[in-house]
Amino acid sequence: MRWCLIDGVGTILDEAVHALRTWQHDAAPVQLHPGDLGWFWRFGADTMAAAVRTWSRDGRIVAVGLLDEPGLLRLTVAPDLRRDDELARQLAGDLTRPERGFLPAGEVFLETPPGALVRDLLRGDGWHDGDAWTPLVRDLAEAVPDQGLRIEVTGPKGAHVRAAVQRAAFDGSTFTAEQWRDMASAPPYADARCLVGHDQDTPVGAVTVWSAGPGRPGLLEPMGVHRDHRGRGHGRAITLAAAAALRELGSSCGFVCTPSTNTAAVATYRSAGFRPLPARLDLRRAA
Repeated sequence: MRWCLIDGVGTILDEAVHALRTWQHDAAPVQLHPGDLGWFWRFGADTMAAAVRTWSRDGRIVAVGLLDEPGLLRLTVAPDLRRDDELARQLAGDLTRPERGFLPAGEVFLETPPGALVRDLLRGDGWHDGDAWTPLVRDLAEAVPDQGLRIEVTGPKGAHVRAAVQRAAFDGSTFTAEQWRDMASAPPYADARCLVGHDQDTPVGAVTVWSAGPGRPGLLEPMGVHRDHRGRGHGRAITLAAAAALRELGSSCGFVCTPSTNTAAVATYRSAGFRPLPARLDLRRAA
């Protein structure tokens, strides 16, 4: 077994994105998506590389993790190896020992797909259930109805508008046009689109959608409505626009995952035809 903290952007990071693409299947649990790496890429290539962890066996990447926040690792495993004992023990050992560099000391959280053996091992080694998340999925076999907003696909000239809506939709967001350009120049964005919804001439909502290739699930990350224009159905409209865009990109379905406590977001996605799946719990290791 070979593990890796990526040092610089190059072949291993490209391979990690490719692996995540191939692991997306309708029948598989909602998991880390290449779009998650793509959205994180807004912080720049060096920060992106420092946040990715990979595990390989016999020259094949078998697990990928993204340190999405200083104390939150989002980890997924190749679908055919979720119950593999050797891999699960390697992962558990790396994640339990801060000196190995995969997770910091103190309180940390781990997201990993349900059914992965590493979850069982960690529960027996000082980890406990943490926060609840609600995955939601919409099948894209049928055409998506018109959403009622004028939709623009963001390009370099419109990056400042996309960034402004993001900051107005999420408290504490520092998203900038320069960050958009960093994200849009990264490999995952080749199969992505940023959409801005306008009510007449006013930008009121935005979303980024990420395809993993034709016939595979696509991701909405993030979606937000300008704080001055909420309560008018714009969240449903921009979510429908996102679903339509993913369908045009060839995605089999669209999915999103939001904290279960965010009942307003869950309601918005449901109103746009997204079906909630059973809530899933991350794992927490106390300080």
